[in-house]
Amino acid sequence: MPTDKITAAAAGTWSLGDRTANRMGFGSMRLTADPDPARAVRVLRRALDLGVNHIDTAAFYVSPGGTLGVGTGSPRYATDLIRRALAPYPDELVIATKVGFAVDPAGGVVEADTPAELRAQVEENLRRLGRDHLDVVNLRIVKRRGRDSVAERFGALAELRDAGLIRHLGLSNVRADHLDEAGAVAPVVCVQNTYALDNNRGDDELLRICGERGVAYVPFFAIAGARREAGAGTDHDEAVRAVAAAHAVTPHQVRLAWTLHRGRHVLAIPGTGDPDHLEQNVAAGAIRLTAEELARLG
Repeated sequence: MPTDKITAAAAGTWSLGDRTANRMGFGSMRLTADPDPARAVRVLRRALDLGVNHIDTAAFYVSPGGTLGVGTGSPRYATDLIRRALAPYPDELVIATKVGFAVDPAGGVVEADTPAELRAQVEENLRRLGRDHLDVVNLRIVKRRGRDSVAERFGALAELRDAGLIRHLGLSNVRADHLDEAGAVAPVVCVQNTYALDNNRGDDELLRICGERGVAYVPFFAIAGARREAGAGTDHDEAVRAVAAAHAVTPHQVRLAWTLHRGRHVLAIPGTGDPDHLEQNVAAGAIRLTAEELARLG
């Protein structure tokens, strides 16, 4: 079947609190790199046409010239592009964003530690997205073992949830002990960590724990792996290439399919500014890998 005929529904669904999301979603970070905002708008609208109803973003997803780097020209915010493309938003659309972390123009990490700083970031997301509440807010942290408690910050976000500014809460870039700590404060609907076939497999245990607790596990860089912000590469190992050939798909699609096969609670959020790649990513949700193929991929 042509990839443009396969929708995100092929990957199945998972519940993020009281919201139902197709497990194949869309990550908006890469849209800021395109100097043509009209093309980014077309990609976002095409994503919804293909059944994507879970979009990941953050107010700190911004082009060079903004807070993600040094450059010239007007910064392009992913949140602004989402609003331009999709508002007024469909009722079924779930937009997940992140607070607690940003990158300054010099490339340094800026953390929001106080309730006032976290509220300011929540309000920025509300303003840029043009919403009166946020569907999901993930607390993004910088891990520092022994001094990276999330309890106080998660509690501040729980107060904003109680005030009606946030619907559901999640965590990003965390360990299992963070999940325990946050869960004692308020319900956690998702954990968003870097994870891929060949990257951060130490999270296998956290992924399992999330499944046992009914918490969505949402990997980012599932295609790029250790290349992270550099994007998808072409250096795939023999097993990935062989499985791709057997299914007549691309190695990138195999990596996404493997991700979704890690559990019914695993959601994918691949990002791209290319309409053809978008269709391929969505179509990966229809790939069914055999037990033998999964064992071969490792």
